[in-house]
Amino acid sequence: MNLYEVLENVKLWTREVGKLQLEKYNSKIKYTSKSTVVDMVTEVDILSEKIIIDKIKSTYPNHAILSEEEGEIKSESEYLWVIDPLDGTNNYLHAFPIFCVSIALKKGEETVLGVIYVPRLDEMFYAIKGEGAFLNDEKIEVAKKENLEQCILTTGFPYDKKISKHNNVNLFNNLVTEIQGVRRTGSAAFDLCCVACGRIDGYWELKLGPWDLAAGALIVEEAGGKVMTSYLNKENGEIGVNIIAGNKSVVEKVLSKLNEVSNYFNK
Repeated sequence: MNLYEVLENVKLWTREVGKLQLEKYNSKIKYTSKSTVVDMVTEVDILSEKIIIDKIKSTYPNHAILSEEEGEIKSESEYLWVIDPLDGTNNYLHAFPIFCVSIALKKGEETVLGVIYVPRLDEMFYAIKGEGAFLNDEKIEVAKKENLEQCILTTGFPYDKKISKHNNVNLFNNLVTEIQGVRRTGSAAFDLCCVACGRIDGYWELKLGPWDLAAGALIVEEAGGKVMTSYLNKENGEIGVNIIAGNKSVVEKVLSKLNEVSNYFNK
């Protein structure tokens, strides 16, 4: 496959989906809850996902697909699309302007392409494996700061934070006093993009889905950053991907602080 041609297709798809999301933004839309009362899905998530899946099926009909709402569409192909049609659904429902469309393409176990579009900011982040990372066609790099006291980090909290001991609260408490500041955007894909372009120095979170980070992790790595992941055991039915991202030094220092509290990243 010519990944540059694929990239142009995906850019067009994400802009089309972003246009739909902007048209319905700040209007009354139907929604329901999923795993918990704070884990929402809207009609816009479903419509956005349908557009992307239809585009993939018509353009690359033999490819497999993994999407947040639809689940897995299996295939014999070595290519797998990983889709989050609307990352930041709760933001979208509250008319908070940080939400995005995230699409990644994997070949076997390796992510080879990632695109994240932020409609309200009209920002297109993208990367092809080995070719660097870009924001609106300008090359981007992660921040160079190494001292945590000079760093702004971002994080998030899982949907089951009220009932789960793996809720990031103890980790947050151990880190927040050691850094310059912390931000909470409500979108893992956007957080990773902010790390990739140097707005944010580092990011950590627990219990993400593969669609939350597939595109963003590649973009960070291609921007010269490091991404560390681990997996929660299926203890009490809890699953998910834990992540730390930033430059190499920041990732190591954040990991050290987190490991003072738990061994989430040593499993």
